[in-house]
Amino acid sequence: MITKWKIDSSQSDVLIKTKHSIIAYIAGNINKFDGHIDIEDNQIEDASIEFSLDVNSKDAKLKQVSTHFKMNSLFDVNQYPTIQFKSTSFEKINKNINFLKGNLTIKNVTKVVELDAEFIGINEYNGNKKAAFEITGKINRKDFGLNYNTFRQTGGYALGKDIRLIANLEFVV
Repeated sequence: MITKWKIDSSQSDVLIKTKHSIIAYIAGNINKFDGHIDIEDNQIEDASIEFSLDVNSKDAKLKQVSTHFKMNSLFDVNQYPTIQFKSTSFEKINKNINFLKGNLTIKNVTKVVELDAEFIGINEYNGNKKAAFEITGKINRKDFGLNYNTFRQTGGYALGKDIRLIANLEFVV
């Protein structure tokens, strides 16, 4: 039996960073997350994970932690307000090592990516079952047209080629 778990936006967050000058934090309590995970017979093998981030909600923008330029400009959030991911496979190696492969869409460019996924576990809080994951990975920013990189735009710093994504996602039944 497949159980569909919905993402708990208030308990999920994402950190996006790249070398040389940029770190942005998308907090769950101020931003819009949407998504779900389908788990069959309480086993995470071949789980299906899907999530999207609204990085241009009226309530909040990307919160700059440390930067010499605006993350909003890099992602062109006015024209492309959503980052989406939909898994194509989930492979459990052992308790702490899992690989999540899927389609990542940024700025209307979709590429297949492989991410590391740590299944934190399933717990019960106040009568509600919750499943938690930490998903990490590196993506080549140029694969998605994230080419914002002139020295004048970045305060004299060159950006690294990779963007590191760290997502802490919590799902509820």
